[in-house]
Amino acid sequence: METEIRFTHKSLVESSKSGDRNSQYQLYELYVDAMYNIGMRFLGIKEDAEDIVQDSFVDAFKNLHNFKYESTFGSWLKRIVINKSINHLKVKRLPLAAMEDHEYHLTEEQSYEQVDAIDIEKVKRGIEKLPLGYKNIINLYLLEGYDHMEIGEVMGISVSTSKSQYHRAKKKLVEIIKTL
Repeated sequence: METEIRFTHKSLVESSKSGDRNSQYQLYELYVDAMYNIGMRFLGIKEDAEDIVQDSFVDAFKNLHNFKYESTFGSWLKRIVINKSINHLKVKRLPLAAMEDHEYHLTEEQSYEQVDAIDIEKVKRGIEKLPLGYKNIINLYLLEGYDHMEIGEVMGISVSTSKSQYHRAKKKLVEIIKTL
């Protein structure tokens, strides 16, 4: 019998809903490293990422009654971590690159064959050198798999702003990688 992916760790989630601390700890152990990596990609500061992950788990366990298996527990938790990370950045007043500072039109998708041959470490270093707003868009779109509508909702921007920020971020990333 094939189990649907949304019900992965269902017994642990259900036990955790009823307050079983051992099950909560098991869920924590299963997901803490992945959630920490997400926090680090957005925040870049170890202590901030650790705080966000801990807060996210606390909120997740407090609100488990709202988890209805519409996604996997991991996806649900990841969304909490990403939202908390972005809210943390907003509190620190670290904005996206201002739209007024850039051109408003999008050009046709360019081919970046030379990027395909670049090793992954250069790409990682390039992403780290991006301005924070660009870095967040790249993380959400390429690494976390969000679409532009979801990015717009999470970041409080329009879909077109998300798309244009992504295209500019990708162009800037290619420029940075060429200098590495």
